[in-house]
Amino acid sequence: MKIKDRIALSVSAFLLLIAPAALAGTTTVTWHGHAAFEIVTPNGKVLMIDPWLKNPVNPKAKDGKDPVEGITKADYILITHGHFDHTGDAAAIAKKTGARLVATLELGTNMAKLLGYPKDQMGFDTLMEIGGEIKIAEGEVIVMMVPAIHSSGVQNPNAGEKEPDMVESGSPVGFVLRINGGPTIYHTGDTAYFKDMELIGELAPDLALTNIGGHFGMEPDMAARAAAAVKAKLVVPHHYATFPVLTQNTDGFTAALKKKGIAYKVMEPGSSIMFDGKNLKN
Repeated sequence: MKIKDRIALSVSAFLLLIAPAALAGTTTVTWHGHAAFEIVTPNGKVLMIDPWLKNPVNPKAKDGKDPVEGITKADYILITHGHFDHTGDAAAIAKKTGARLVATLELGTNMAKLLGYPKDQMGFDTLMEIGGEIKIAEGEVIVMMVPAIHSSGVQNPNAGEKEPDMVESGSPVGFVLRINGGPTIYHTGDTAYFKDMELIGELAPDLALTNIGGHFGMEPDMAARAAAAVKAKLVVPHHYATFPVLTQNTDGFTAALKKKGIAYKVMEPGSSIMFDGKNLKN
């Protein structure tokens, strides 16, 4: 074997050896459209937030396809509030994967009784309230439940004639996820802007997943104000263009961010961004 061939072989072997180490600090964030995000941690744990995968902008839901069929793994499902466009396909995904539910106690209880989320896939280890924090994924992720100004109600599919069609389900929330070896991520849920977002800014989020659609949440200009308050290194908009009453594009939001000097990335539904530690890779 020639010397150059030996060198090439040695380099190839070295790259194979370091590949797992190189990937060890990688966190992947995928947007499935609307408020649905999938996060894969450095250790390979899969977290899904507000997984309405059948939303109209998800490319995996086009032409009558069922995006849940393509889900092979989910370890935890986090739900910000009880509206159908956020509980979405959570129960179906949970039944398929065994994912445990992270939500308020009231919301979790109602999702089990009304939506069929497996009751044995939630408990005091995952159900919580605003102000609390839990460790999940064998301690790799700390979940902080933070306030949101909105509402939270679960549809009652079996409501009788004199029963309410929607059942109140505790407080709406946001989540701050601190990933060991990865970024700190803030998902706003459907909150309105509130002054105490500045306290979330003290947690120094690397990524803020921010609703911008208006009508049921923040209008684009207020969403930009929220982005400034939380001081995220990078802002990704969501919750727009899925219903006619919502903001249909990100133009107003990104223009406001530019004026404030805030970094942002407009993701396409189905696309992903990756972090190497706390640093954005793409």
